[in-house]
Formats: sequence, structure tokens, C-alpha cells
Amino acid sequence: MSTQIGTNKSKWVKYKPLLWMIAIPALNIIYGILNEHSSEVRMLITPLDRQIPFLPAFIIPYIVWYPFIALTLLFIFLKDVRVYFKTLLALCLGLLVSYVFYYYFQTTVPRPKVGEGGILNYLVQFIYAHDLPYNCFPSIHVLTSYLMMKGARVLKRWGRLTVQFIGIMIIASTLFVKQHVLADVGMAIIVAECTFLLAKLILPYLMKLKLRVVAIATHEAG
Repeated sequence: MSTQIGTNKSKWVKYKPLLWMIAIPALNIIYGILNEHSSEVRMLITPLDRQIPFLPAFIIPYIVWYPFIALTLLFIFLKDVRVYFKTLLALCLGLLVSYVFYYYFQTTVPRPKVGEGGILNYLVQFIYAHDLPYNCFPSIHVLTSYLMMKGARVLKRWGRLTVQFIGIMIIASTLFVKQHVLADVGMAIIVAECTFLLAKLILPYLMKLKLRVVAIATHEAG
């Protein structure tokens, strides 16, 4: 019996790295603190942004973002643990960079009048009610979706194409449901590229540090 329990436990040990995804909701606490009207709020809307129509149907991919991030990280983990850690680290670094922007350069996006009735209008109103129109530059929806698209390159063809398609739809949705403007999208992609590169550079040092800590703990236990 004890051997069977030990075997079952060893099967689950390899999934422990998935627990690091808890860092995402933990960091999201900071988002909630910063998502408010500050002393100086800017608008980065351009004439081109004003030409982009409000399309309530795009609230569907906007909401799909929530499970999309977790599921994509899971599939990346199952394919390549190292890429999983690099993508997750880039995501967390990107969130921290975004929070610095929100603190020092708070922006807002004017929201359109939402029609009455219909599930799509209801979903838009729900998102508007639970996410104040601040913390826009850069867009976290775009930042994280773009990083998933980069990390998903290790997946097989159909998995990679699926992630890319959903990611593009989510990025487009941020504009069509008027949660963000073009400047938010552009800066999010820049931040994502920078943090993905930074994660690639510092991940080897973090892995070495982890091995050193484990070695010291093992030596002391022995």
C-alpha cells in the first residue's frame, strides 16, 4: 500500500510547476488597487480609433481570454517545461511593467453607450461594471495573449494555429469592445517582446539558483 501511495505521489510531483501560475492572480491584486481615477488621467484615442466600430459580439473572445491564458500555459507546460517557465516569467514581468505604467501614466478609454437587451449587451455591461475604464496603457489582454502566441510555438501545428487564432481574436476584441485603443495594443506588444527576451536571459540564472538551494538543503538534511 505504501509503495502505491508513493508511486501516485511521484506522478503528481511533475505537475508541481503548474502551481507557479498562482502568481498571476496574486499579481492581479495590484491591478485592482491601481484601477481607479488618479489625479491626472490621459486619453490616447486617435482619429483612427474613432473609426473602429463598437461590436458587442467581440465580447465573447474578450471573455474567452480568462480560460485561454490558463489552458495555453498548461499545454505549453505539457510540451516543454522550460518554455512554460519562460512564458510564465515573461507574463509576470510584463504585468509588473504594466503596473508601473498604470501608476505613473494612468489612461482611460471613453466607453460607448450599450444597447438594452440581448446576451451580448449584457456581457458588455457586466465587463464594464466590473472593470473600470482605467489601466489601459498597455493592454494586459493584449500583452498576455501575445505572449501565449509566442510560447505556443512549441506546440504542434494545429495547437499553434488555434492559439494564434484565439490570440488574434482577443487582441482585436480589445478594440471592438472599446476597452483599449491602438496605442494600448502597440505598447503591449512592445512590452511582451521585451519581457520575453528578458525572461530568456534570466531564466538560466534562476534555474541555477534553484539547483544551488536544493543542493544546500539536501546537504543540510543529510
